[in-house]
Amino acid sequence: MENHPKINFGKTGVLLINLGTPDSTNWLDIRKYLKEFLSDRRVIEINPILWKIILNTFILNFRPSKTAKAYKEIWMKDINMSPLLYYTLKQTEKVSKNMSDKNLVVDFAMRYGNPSIKSKIKALHDDGCENLIILPLYPQYAAATTATVCDEVYRTLMKMRWQPSLKIIPHYESEPFYIEALVNSINNKIKTLSWKPDLILASYHGIPKKYFDKGDPYHCYCHKTTRLISEKFTSIEIKTTFQSRFGPQEWLKPYTDKTLEELPKKGIKNVLTICPGFSSDCVETLEEISIQGKESFMESGGENFDMIPCLNDNDDHIKLLNTLIKRNI
Repeated sequence: MENHPKINFGKTGVLLINLGTPDSTNWLDIRKYLKEFLSDRRVIEINPILWKIILNTFILNFRPSKTAKAYKEIWMKDINMSPLLYYTLKQTEKVSKNMSDKNLVVDFAMRYGNPSIKSKIKALHDDGCENLIILPLYPQYAAATTATVCDEVYRTLMKMRWQPSLKIIPHYESEPFYIEALVNSINNKIKTLSWKPDLILASYHGIPKKYFDKGDPYHCYCHKTTRLISEKFTSIEIKTTFQSRFGPQEWLKPYTDKTLEELPKKGIKNVLTICPGFSSDCVETLEEISIQGKESFMESGGENFDMIPCLNDNDDHIKLLNTLIKRNI
């Protein structure tokens, strides 16, 4: 047809999606990020009117200062970037480099903050991506993580005139390459230690217990991952705990922070931690575990403490991500 608008087509887009990060450690940027995150009905499942009052009156006036302090502890000041953004960017670059198909476009987005899912789907569509593959970087499915990524993808597609075909890569808590990568990371870390751990704590992000009671499978997937690691790494006991609880309600137990305080009293004074549920190091691993967790453990009588880095952009992780993508193309 004459004067037909130019339309790009024929490509497949792959979008890696992580949780998100504030743009900086400034109070306003932290507040903006927290508002988007804590306004998600999948994350906070209480009366929305009551929660809106609590969020805007109390939390968003007091919480940003505490959160900013934590981010400042781990911020990569030389490149002005959070570790989560840095490693997600590196993962995207390496995955893209390993893909030989010129019609395959690999990019990344954040569920909260920038770059947004909406902006990246639009960019991929404008680039001619008729097919879209979404990879949520959450090994263990939870409604508050994987499902809310899907929600935002669906909301974006609902407003598009020409929608791409859609494939969402499911949770991968028992994927052999994932388990192998975690076991290798444990072995590599232990080789660098001058002491032997009495215990390895596998700390996962928690969810409120009522979410589990309503049928969220996250708890089971976390324990499954730990069990599969333990079947291949048998020399040291691995214990599952849950971190990052928020608010007064009961969350999944045992709590990581309480466990670290109690272990020295039980004679367990040499502890190694790993966070299998996080695909990239972030404020929850670097500040909450490696700094706060270590401090409370040592103050309680611990002698040695260390943390295994997340898989980040190491070769095993890139191999895993490439395998998941190729399997779903």
